Amino acid sequence: MALPSCLPSLQKPSPRVSSAFLRRPLLVASTKGKPGAATSRRRWRRGTGSVAAGPMSAEEVLLRPEEEEVKEEYDWREEWYPLYLTAEVPEDAPLAHTVFDEKIVLFRDGNGVIRCFQDRCPHRLAKLSEGQLVDGRLECLYHGWQFGDDGKCLKIPQLPDGARIPRSACVRTYETRDSQGVVWVWMSDKNPPDENKLPWFEHYARPGFQDVSTIHELPYDHSILLENFMDPAHVPISHDRTDFYSKREDAQALLFEVTKRSGRGFAGSWSKSKPPALTNLLRFEAPCILQNSNEYIDKDGTKQYVSALFLCRPTGQGKSMVIIRFGSTLRSPIVRLLPTWFFHQNICKVLEQDMGFLSSQNEILWKEKAPTGRLYINLKSCDTWVAEYRRWKDKVGHGMPYFFGHNSCSLAEDPAVVEHAPAGLTAGISSSMPAKGATGDIHAPNPINRYFRHIIHCKECRSAVKSFQVWRNTFVFMAFTSISMAILASRRQWKAFFLVSAAFCMAGAHACSSALSLIKTNFIRGHRRL
Repeated sequence: MALPSCLPSLQKPSPRVSSAFLRRPLLVASTKGKPGAATSRRRWRRGTGSVAAGPMSAEEVLLRPEEEEVKEEYDWREEWYPLYLTAEVPEDAPLAHTVFDEKIVLFRDGNGVIRCFQDRCPHRLAKLSEGQLVDGRLECLYHGWQFGDDGKCLKIPQLPDGARIPRSACVRTYETRDSQGVVWVWMSDKNPPDENKLPWFEHYARPGFQDVSTIHELPYDHSILLENFMDPAHVPISHDRTDFYSKREDAQALLFEVTKRSGRGFAGSWSKSKPPALTNLLRFEAPCILQNSNEYIDKDGTKQYVSALFLCRPTGQGKSMVIIRFGSTLRSPIVRLLPTWFFHQNICKVLEQDMGFLSSQNEILWKEKAPTGRLYINLKSCDTWVAEYRRWKDKVGHGMPYFFGHNSCSLAEDPAVVEHAPAGLTAGISSSMPAKGATGDIHAPNPINRYFRHIIHCKECRSAVKSFQVWRNTFVFMAFTSISMAILASRRQWKAFFLVSAAFCMAGAHACSSALSLIKTNFIRGHRRL
């Protein structure tokens, strides 16, 4: 079956890359041409989740081991990586980022243009992300060296009068692009940026398309994160009754069809085996971009689009960052009334429900030091996308600092550097900017805590936290004032009035505390006997 034409293209059409990928001959599902595959398809009864006659054998249920993938030329630096939402880049502070093991710093110059440098001062290797912006220049706060837009040092306070700044006093720069609300960085210093590889998402250019976008840091490898996002089978179980549609009773066999494969990724469709079986379209594209979408005709005959976009970035061994964008051309009036922070906390909750599983998976994978084909039991009706992704890693993983594929793996040459107290967080307790970390009494870095995984990266949620804190304190003050007035009042009706006012104020303070807890507190799964 050909890939539906409505599947959004992740790249602008180009004769060099995108068009070749889009015009590549389709490869129908991974079971085609294998022993037992035809039998499996004939016996499976679509829409019932059952088989026509007798139980299916293990050979029919499990994804059969593939022959070793042919390696393709690949260099992880020759890619665009998603860094941050453009709207979240601060105006007055630098931001530290990491791509694999490369430390970089993002900031806005004097004209508001986003710049990206290597995150180390050439003087004594201090982090430039610990610095500040002075007249549009990035200043290292260790000795005050200042760097211009092109990375050249423009000021060294310790130089004698008339002395020239050494030519070697410069910082490596990286090319960035602001595309569809996301800042992308080109990591290569050998070749100029390939604009054809810069992702382009068709849905976001459609009239009326709206989205909710969030940023999250997570304590496990980006490959495990991507596995989780491309795994629809876990949703009814892991997220059972924590939203409006996930129910464990809906867990069932899924139907997958792989329609495209290349060194740049893969694409296909999936649906449930029981009605209603809405067809979803999935596309993964290098280096770490995943889109799950569908299109449908509403009752008025208008075509509507729904998209879930996951822009992942490796931030070191066992760490990752993701920009999540849920969008649609149709939004209900009730949804419009809800504040943005409500949707953000719900996305945080969903990620936290899987965090325990994925963290343990990450730990075992790095401990075993083996490809996933030896460790996973992949089912045809559940894990097709996961197997496809790991086989893609087999093709191109040799061009990455480390990877785990289906049949092969390679660990990083250098062990991970563990920063128990990252300077960018603990040294800036007095600052409220995300580059420095904290507000109020929240300052200790903790990759498990929701505050540091999301809130410090989100202006909307930080603003909501500050507002609710102010309102809570105001309500508490007003409540105590009302109680004092009730004590001093001589007339009974005034005493009643002030006491009722105090009760309303305490209720308001409780509501603000509940909202703060909803925004900041991690989800805790309540186990139950079924």
